[in-house]
Amino acid sequence: MKKVTGFKTLNATAKKRLEALSKMSDSEIDTSEINEWTKADFAQAIPFYNLYKPRKEQITARIDADVLAWLKSFGKGYQTLMNDLLRKEMMESHKKPESNLLSTKG
Repeated sequence: MKKVTGFKTLNATAKKRLEALSKMSDSEIDTSEINEWTKADFAQAIPFYNLYKPRKEQITARIDADVLAWLKSFGKGYQTLMNDLLRKEMMESHKKPESNLLSTKG
């Protein structure tokens, strides 16, 4: 399993507090300090997917020379373009429950 980075390790006190909180029912948790959201609050809210920035991972991949030339023809940022195109395809495939990845292997 790959090690996850960027998060601080919880100390013993924090672990105990989280464990105690997880054992409480919702009705036992005091939320009186939290204001209820109004319609105006929701109207100004930013959807999570606009805040989410996936972690980038450096890879080595083999792609056809003509495909690479086409991507590079768009100028600087061709790797971002490649990622955006792949993400779009990934999101489209999630919409189709029976989706299978296409393969050029026979």
